[in-house]
Amino acid sequence: MARRRQVYEGKAKVIFEGPEPGTYVAYFKDDATAFNNKKRGTITGKGVLNNRITEFLMLRLHDIGIPTHFIRRLNMREQLIRQVEIIPVEVIVRNVAAGSMAKRLGIPEGTPLPRSIVEYCYKSDELDDPLIAEEHITAFGWANPQDIDDFMAMTLRINDFLSGVFVAIGLKLVDFKLEFGRIVDENGDVRVILADELSPDNMRLWDIQTGEKMDKDRFRRDLGNVEEAYQEVARRLGILPEGADVQSIRDEPTD
Repeated sequence: MARRRQVYEGKAKVIFEGPEPGTYVAYFKDDATAFNNKKRGTITGKGVLNNRITEFLMLRLHDIGIPTHFIRRLNMREQLIRQVEIIPVEVIVRNVAAGSMAKRLGIPEGTPLPRSIVEYCYKSDELDDPLIAEEHITAFGWANPQDIDDFMAMTLRINDFLSGVFVAIGLKLVDFKLEFGRIVDENGDVRVILADELSPDNMRLWDIQTGEKMDKDRFRRDLGNVEEAYQEVARRLGILPEGADVQSIRDEPTD
């Protein structure tokens, strides 16, 4: 990290200049935040696990034709990513009522929704990521109608695919957050691709049999066993060997 210029530091990651033009290096931290940085702490080993979980899921999305900013994992905490222009809109997919939606609408948490619901939030910690509509997105120039069509189509495919991945390992994908960015491809065309990360930091995962929360809600709600929950998700995905802990993940790059 020290040999590269820092470009940006967020709540969960630090972004550095990449080794070649058009790339960045994302470093995954153990820092944990909730309620838009109002609650802070540390989840030991979270950065290592989120790096590996993100790699696992991004590669599988690539296999079904979803374009992402992920290039390859570099080591335990770093991955090489494409430089993108982030669209300042968080896309939230809800399959089950939980979190802010349950509170906002007075729906008991855990209520299955009649269909998946997609919500948009303006990406701004200072404003607590307010809920917005498509009209806001286009009126303020954050994205155009074609961008919205592109990331909505990807969002629905991602939801279907990830729901299947997690149900196969006994987990329910309750809801999750996506971020998208723009790149200029080799033909000079602007394309929208998936960015950020996919991990228990930005999705709710409940054990199908017990309903136990296996995500950052354990930190938000002081439920305890936060590190163990993240490790269990990695274990079920086959990233962490049975009976091992995060220290057993070797610091070696992928091919």
